[in-house]
Amino acid sequence: MPHGAHAHGVHGKPPTREQRWARFKESPLLPAGVLVLILAAAAGLFAGSYTYSMADPAPHSIPVAVVGPYERGDGRTFLDGMEEALNASVKVRPYPGAGPARAAVEEQEVFAVFDVRRGGRSVAVELSGASGATVAEVLGDAAAAVGRETGVTVTVRDIKPLQEGDPRGLALFYVSLAAVIIGFVGAIQLSVHARALTPAERVAFTAAYAMLGAFAIAAAVDWLLGALDLPFAESWAILALTMFAAGMVFTMFNTLVGRWAMLPTWGLMVLLGNPSSGGAVSWPLLPSPLGAIGRWLPPGASVNAQHTAVYFAGHQHAFPFLVLAGWALVSSAVFWIWRHRHPGSRDTQPAHAAG
Repeated sequence: MPHGAHAHGVHGKPPTREQRWARFKESPLLPAGVLVLILAAAAGLFAGSYTYSMADPAPHSIPVAVVGPYERGDGRTFLDGMEEALNASVKVRPYPGAGPARAAVEEQEVFAVFDVRRGGRSVAVELSGASGATVAEVLGDAAAAVGRETGVTVTVRDIKPLQEGDPRGLALFYVSLAAVIIGFVGAIQLSVHARALTPAERVAFTAAYAMLGAFAIAAAVDWLLGALDLPFAESWAILALTMFAAGMVFTMFNTLVGRWAMLPTWGLMVLLGNPSSGGAVSWPLLPSPLGAIGRWLPPGASVNAQHTAVYFAGHQHAFPFLVLAGWALVSSAVFWIWRHRHPGSRDTQPAHAAG
């Protein structure tokens, strides 16, 4: 072909619009241009989602236990003041005594206990920092202010404090965040650097890095840094299940949408899942839709299970484990059923069989 034929068409004519568009689609410029737009949008969405959920947390529904003569005199005045101070977000649940009320704290059914005494002239506010540091701070500040306004004597103490190495309750959020991010990044790296793995091998190696990675996270936080005193075996299992679920979610999307799998994975896990997990800001302070959705996503389930394991031993719930297992199983099943569509695999048939 003569020099310049590509530039001017086959017969020396300038290429048509259709020819230019065809060449552009086949070149790396199109996916690069699309990525520029996607990354710009992702940057705005990333900042927006975290700012929306965490920058200015406001109480929406905070269940608290109340014991004593709270319906009479100053007791009623104090509770009405709390309702007004927190925009009617306090949901009072009466209990027959301090014992059942504190048991409700252990079961994470309530965030604090209001013990009304002396005919309502004094209130002992028993907070649970381990249930949510941000919620405990909101309740403690509001109780002190309302007590001054109403003339009720208020004492505040934390009956379930956070560990010394985690004074703001953020360590578990970071631990779970690491498991989620490394979980799907590991699957991305397998798809790039071990593209020819068979489906069974891909699942096996995902499980392998989940187990080893979870051990490394738990060991670094507990043994190396001493930031948290973890129930090691349980925390390790939670982190491993989280990493495996995150890895298989990417693998599922890679099977369904190919090279664009990062988009739904990032949206589900990072843009939506992490801000709504309840780790950085407790669920009662999140915008209502996020507080409801977060429990059903892997980041929220991981934070929930880890939080209970560390601070409420003996009161673990099955729900977060079912959520993590559900994502892992569904993602693995989708990948396995449509494994022939996955962009990476290798032919395992013998050469003579293929012939």
